[in-house]
Amino acid sequence: MLLDTFGRRAVDLRVSLTDRCNLRCTYCMPEQGLQWLAKPDLLTDEEIVRLVTVAVRDLGVQEVRFTGGEPLLRPGLVGIVQACAALDPRPELSLTTNGIGLARTAAALREAGLDRVNVSLDTLDPDTFHTLTRRHRHQDVLDGLAAAEAAGLTPVKLNAVLMRGVNEDEAPALLAWCLERGYELRFIEQMPLDAQHGWDRSSMITAEEILDRLSARFDLTPEPSATRGAAPAERWLVDGGPGRVGVIASVTRPFCRACDRTRLTADGQVRDCLFATGETDLRTALRSGADDAELAARWRTAMWGKKAGAGIDGPDFHQPVRPMSAIGG
Repeated sequence: MLLDTFGRRAVDLRVSLTDRCNLRCTYCMPEQGLQWLAKPDLLTDEEIVRLVTVAVRDLGVQEVRFTGGEPLLRPGLVGIVQACAALDPRPELSLTTNGIGLARTAAALREAGLDRVNVSLDTLDPDTFHTLTRRHRHQDVLDGLAAAEAAGLTPVKLNAVLMRGVNEDEAPALLAWCLERGYELRFIEQMPLDAQHGWDRSSMITAEEILDRLSARFDLTPEPSATRGAAPAERWLVDGGPGRVGVIASVTRPFCRACDRTRLTADGQVRDCLFATGETDLRTALRSGADDAELAARWRTAMWGKKAGAGIDGPDFHQPVRPMSAIGG
């Protein structure tokens, strides 16, 4: 098992497959992009599958989510999913994506064994989408969502970040749109993970503000806290259900006490927290001939020292090591 000194058990593995992305979201990276990892530094498909196997078979991981950057840019994605779906015990497999390219890959991913997807969509307006992402790809995301639903990658979940002065007024419209289509919407507070260090707590749309905006149009009933478990989103039934909406308040309502995640970066580093300032190198050990038992031992040690909290509740916090595109959401 992957335990820490506070008794938390990590059963949810986030695997970043690439640091590259085909959008340039203003809350993630600068317009010109970043200096990408060199190909030799990236884990190969076989190395990813081996480390996931160690996590599932030897360390008790039950859920695996593939992230990026943008994981659909990984050429071997379908094969990685297929290999992980064949593991015993079989983990739950999901994917976090911006949706671009999902229209042409959703069916293949489902056939390979992917269970569901989370798609990022911050706006229903194509012009606002361009303002936020610096790309004209709004329709591609909508097509990807429809393809995911048709392929059975359900429940389809949407992740939305509200930006003050840009899309902050769209919360009710986004929720109504998702309810009509059976998608589950989750609003995420903007986090200090941008490479250009432009995050400003005072300009962040908080969970309280989001809920106030939604409550002006919908009747929200909190789900019992027992149903949340270690999930990061607080959820509400909308107008009595069955539709739901979630809010991930990473900054104003941290959920570190119940965190059950461990993270593997695209270049083979274990991170015990999205905001961690240190990493444990598994790639070098793997390529130096370490057996599975040694890899598992290194992973256990990395998670044992996990801090009590992320420490992002201070007004000037910034994640100093890597931008979100290199870590995986």
